[in-house]
Amino acid sequence: MTEGSPLLAARGAARRYGKKSALHPVDLEIRSRDAVGLVGPNGAGKSTLLALLAGALEPSGGTIERSKGLRVGWAPQRPAQYGRLSARENLELFGRLEGEQDPRAAAEALLESFELPREATPSATLSVGNRQRLNLAISLLGSPDVLLLDEPTAALDPEQRRRLWARAAALREAGGAIVFATQNLDELERVADRVAALRDGRLVFDGPVAEYDRSQVETLTA
Repeated sequence: MTEGSPLLAARGAARRYGKKSALHPVDLEIRSRDAVGLVGPNGAGKSTLLALLAGALEPSGGTIERSKGLRVGWAPQRPAQYGRLSARENLELFGRLEGEQDPRAAAEALLESFELPREATPSATLSVGNRQRLNLAISLLGSPDVLLLDEPTAALDPEQRRRLWARAAALREAGGAIVFATQNLDELERVADRVAALRDGRLVFDGPVAEYDRSQVETLTA
């Protein structure tokens, strides 16, 4: 893509499972320094859209465009890690896959940053909160330009939430972007500068947080 083009974009991207449409054609652009909050009820298509943007799913229609050399970090709602491996082993494995020059050093730094257990405990036996921390730590391997986070703070304590959003702010400051699904409206207003709202697999709003707030009020009072 040329200068000024989106880092990542969905162009009429859709996803079907047989005759059922999980996501109708969506157009969404993610640009440098964006913080996009995905909102909508359960089953609206948020996770499907994030998986398409991450490249974890192929669109049934339309395309996903990425700028040349773009690195994407993805933390799905369900932890994507190997349950038989420890937190350290997972981080070292994914570090190698993401091209970390020193996977051991990267794993050690993230273990400390996310306060993850260092013992050889299978990740499947970790607490829900620790599995979520590991999920997020994996998404940061390889120095991603765009973070795609699906309900990232649902199982985090307040301090870990603060640290996560501090990392996201630093990534944006460096020219990257974040897209996160959330049900937390306080978090949406605090972190996002833009809202993409989905309903029944359709994108029904894409604009500034303040305009989304007004549109919600107008809907309720109409």
